[in-house]
Amino acid sequence: MFFFYTLQSLKDKDLYFGYTSDLQKRVKEHNNGNVSSTENRKPFDVVYYEAYKSEQDARERERQIKRRAGALISLKRRIKRSISN
Repeated sequence: MFFFYTLQSLKDKDLYFGYTSDLQKRVKEHNNGNVSSTENRKPFDVVYYEAYKSEQDARERERQIKRRAGALISLKRRIKRSISN
């Protein structure tokens, strides 16, 4: 399985989007400061994820969220009670 995931920084409340084949391991890497793009924003909570059989599908979902404002707005509406402001 492959996962598209959304993390929320407990430090600055911003969201981070990614994909991985091992969600638990990847979240630990983010929270341990092993990911350069998020090391200054830890700790994180998982606020949303989607599971895919195909790595390409998970990667495409990440691209869609990062590149299309409408997709991001739609996702934020879907998880509005899961994210804190």
